[in-house]
Amino acid sequence: MYKIIAFLLLSGFFALSSRADVLRLQDHPPASYTVVKGDTLWGIAGKFLKNPWQWPEIWGMNKDEIKNPHWIYPGDVVVLNTSGATPRLSLLRNGNLPTVVLTPEVRKSAIEAPGIPPIPTANINPFLNQPFVMDKGALEHAPRIIDFETGHLVIGAGNLAYATNDGSATDNWRVLRPGDALLDPVTGEVLGYQVRYLGNARTVTQGNPQTISITASRQEMEVNDRLIPAHNDYSFRFVPHAPEHTVNGFIISTYRGITEVGQYDTVIINQGARDGLDDGTVLAVYRNKALPDGTPLPPFRVGLLMLYRVFDKVSYAIIMQTTGPVNLNDYVRNP
Repeated sequence: MYKIIAFLLLSGFFALSSRADVLRLQDHPPASYTVVKGDTLWGIAGKFLKNPWQWPEIWGMNKDEIKNPHWIYPGDVVVLNTSGATPRLSLLRNGNLPTVVLTPEVRKSAIEAPGIPPIPTANINPFLNQPFVMDKGALEHAPRIIDFETGHLVIGAGNLAYATNDGSATDNWRVLRPGDALLDPVTGEVLGYQVRYLGNARTVTQGNPQTISITASRQEMEVNDRLIPAHNDYSFRFVPHAPEHTVNGFIISTYRGITEVGQYDTVIINQGARDGLDDGTVLAVYRNKALPDGTPLPPFRVGLLMLYRVFDKVSYAIIMQTTGPVNLNDYVRNP
């Protein structure tokens, strides 16, 4: 209850104070930087900017360019120009071609593409296509495991199982289990159901029932666990950017189910596409304390997070910076 009251009291404070910060360079930024394998857009931006989420501003990018940027590759040279009223970055392609600015480009790239990603991929690879948020009953008609070849109650990788079929030609599956509801801490609205990823399976004998082989498992599987087609449609084609409007949200879940997380951990917030958020949105994480009599004190910032998988009502985010532990129910606001 205290969290909700504090949220209502402090939302006005954040609404008044949330604005885009003035573009601020590092105290001694480099005149240029040669991109190397392993770099991220966040890391490169931090070499020039005190606030890495201002990456689109220093490139002079518009909204379309933020969502579909021209990619940066190892060997490219990022050049800082401070001769004008506003600092600008430009790009020397492969270090020896004419300088170009980042422009929109229609191209879909896989996660393994050599372009520089916005955030460390190793930290979120396990989450890109494995955790899901679905509506209630979304898995009701999905194929399900009905028995195990071993006769055991649970199985893992290397075992065979029997499952129903949806009539499609799919032969690669993800194995899921419906999870708990995600609730909005202020309104009580059910924002979706977090579905637990158990592992992967492959059809070895078509039919209904079909025979499947469990090819990978993160958790033991049981009868009635569900199957959905396995495919990777995730794209890193976005850049870090601040939201275009005032955001007042909460961290409502952590993927590991613990109350405190740190840098590069994944959390879930109670804001999504319906709230105008998209991949790459950067938000600040705040916490508040109260006096013994319950009077709330001004909030203090404990970190930054970036959204990397946005659903309609919730989003998955990675913690990019912290000054201490990030807690369940901490606030997320404009950076």
